[in-house]
Amino acid sequence: MTDFKRTLITSALPYANGPVHIGHLAGVYVPADIYARYLRLKGEEVLFIGGSDEHGVPITLKARNEMITPQDVVDKYHALIKDSFARLGISFDVYSRTSAPIHYETASAFFMKLYREGKFVEKTSEQYYDEETHHFLADRYIVGTCPKCGFEKAYGDQCESCGTSLSPTELVNPRSVLSGNTPVLKETKHWYLPLDHYEPWLREWILEGHTEWKANVYGQCKSWIDSGLQPRAVTRDLDWGVPVPLEDAPGKVLYVWFDAPIGYISATRELTPEWEKWWKDRDTRMLHFIGKDNIVFHCIIFPAMLKAEGSYNLPDNVPANEFLNLEGDKISTSRNWAVWLHEYLERFPGKEDVLKYVLTANAPETKDNDFTWKDFQTRNNSELVAILGNFVNRALVLTEKYFMAEVPVAGELTVSDRQALEGVSALRGEIEKSLDNFRFREALKNAMDIARLGNKYLADEEPWKVVKTDQERVKTILNVSLQITANLTIALEPFLPFSMEKLRGFLNIRGFGWNELGRTNLLSAGHRLNPSALLFEKIEDHQIEREIKKLLDVKKANEATMAGLSPAKDPVNIDQFGAMDIRTGTVIAAEKVAKTQKLLKLTIDTGIDTRTVVSGIAEHYTPEEMTGKQVCILVNLEPRPLKGIESRGMILCAQDPSGKLVLVSPESLVKNGSEVK
Repeated sequence: MTDFKRTLITSALPYANGPVHIGHLAGVYVPADIYARYLRLKGEEVLFIGGSDEHGVPITLKARNEMITPQDVVDKYHALIKDSFARLGISFDVYSRTSAPIHYETASAFFMKLYREGKFVEKTSEQYYDEETHHFLADRYIVGTCPKCGFEKAYGDQCESCGTSLSPTELVNPRSVLSGNTPVLKETKHWYLPLDHYEPWLREWILEGHTEWKANVYGQCKSWIDSGLQPRAVTRDLDWGVPVPLEDAPGKVLYVWFDAPIGYISATRELTPEWEKWWKDRDTRMLHFIGKDNIVFHCIIFPAMLKAEGSYNLPDNVPANEFLNLEGDKISTSRNWAVWLHEYLERFPGKEDVLKYVLTANAPETKDNDFTWKDFQTRNNSELVAILGNFVNRALVLTEKYFMAEVPVAGELTVSDRQALEGVSALRGEIEKSLDNFRFREALKNAMDIARLGNKYLADEEPWKVVKTDQERVKTILNVSLQITANLTIALEPFLPFSMEKLRGFLNIRGFGWNELGRTNLLSAGHRLNPSALLFEKIEDHQIEREIKKLLDVKKANEATMAGLSPAKDPVNIDQFGAMDIRTGTVIAAEKVAKTQKLLKLTIDTGIDTRTVVSGIAEHYTPEEMTGKQVCILVNLEPRPLKGIESRGMILCAQDPSGKLVLVSPESLVKNGSEVK
């Protein structure tokens, strides 16, 4: 391995349209944090870069659905994610965001350098366009009937019902999400990065030059390269993102896949004026910590971008992990099948390290792995409490009891004493080897073996018995035990930082460097300890039952949804229900709203007045079918302008699993204005 002067660590930018969950933590942020802390303990120069990915279509869709701006969406989730990471103890040197001005500047400059040097190819293609809203439509802005299963609300990139990958032109009866109208195909120009030009170089750089990369990373790269690389668009038609800095590119932004990794560079620029040292000095080692879904972007596409630019370092390694499942099922944000970090921090205060420990001990390093709440409880109670906590507590409490909380003087060491102390030194080498090769599960086990060694040593020496006959021997036993305890504060610092800070407080010591791990005299004789307490506490059955019940409730809700039914909404009281004034009424006139596909303008006799209601039922009922129908109408709904028409009320419909709307009407004719109770 090349000797580097410093290390730049990047962690995949979480997408700012929702919170982070344990899958993100296990795959990316916990291992990256462990490695950064390890290097700092070694006294090495390191930067740990993080930030939020804040552009792209999912954010615009969320904003539209919630009737807020994209900036509102990313502001909300950036703050939530940043705070959650800080509370968990993820030790970023900077946590930035891609909506920051410095990122816009950095991404624009990167694009322009490649543009001026002729590194892009221009292509004109046909893309769906909404003539009413004057927008080219991204795939997720188009819905239609799936050609495979007939689902009527398939997206332009995928059918959510059968899972088939689609292109917009494959949809039957495509329509714009923005207006409901049928879109038209219109020519648009975009700029592409010709990945095929870099294929020979990538083959040499990765397949010949980085055979040391993890098998899952190397294998995926080889598969992509062997399949043949194609030019990839770096721009798209959208009104949210970094604007393409060209005069002939109005309404175009940098594609999020191009813009997001440049966020690592802009975050470094935000942190330090010496940013080029970290990105362009050949003595800097760069590591990307990512999940397996990002391998192609960080191993093929981003390196091709950096190669095209010409002045940047390339990654030395990309230690990507596989996926973490939850209770035997794939984590899914859309199905709410996840353990969300911010919720965990609220429900398990003070147990930040417990989560990091379990996720590391069960990390999906070589294959997908599974998180279960029972395993979480078992690892806490049987390992953190019964092994680490037990050893530390016994060493501290016995010292307080027998020697007034002062480190006793060690006498002549026995064979067992020397073996215990030498065991710590030997384990240091094993921990280092594992960490240097990104085997964090193995490294944690080796670090915990120091506590196991300490427990066995105390159990074999039995100072609580020996004290009755040989107090001098007990001094040596406890001195050795305390030296092992002090070594634990170093070995476990990368994995359990909050707990080791607590333990250093008990020992009344400063933090040691990694080079001091294995020393047998970290604590001097006569050194006074502070009062101690339990390092960890048991997690009770009722706490775990609470979490399992929460997941079962989610599963029931998902099953109801899959059956075409929405889960029950939050309870309302009788007063809240009584505030809704629902009456019977008769439609006396109906007509289509111009330039829309879904809307009908209805004139309704409510018994108390005659009013206009705009309703999205035009795809299910014709004006002729609606005229003369008796309906149920919410009459005290706040008036709302729709397509220039003031709508006063809402008629009630039921939606079946296929999406069809059916009017809610009285079984028999009743007087208009009758209240629905």
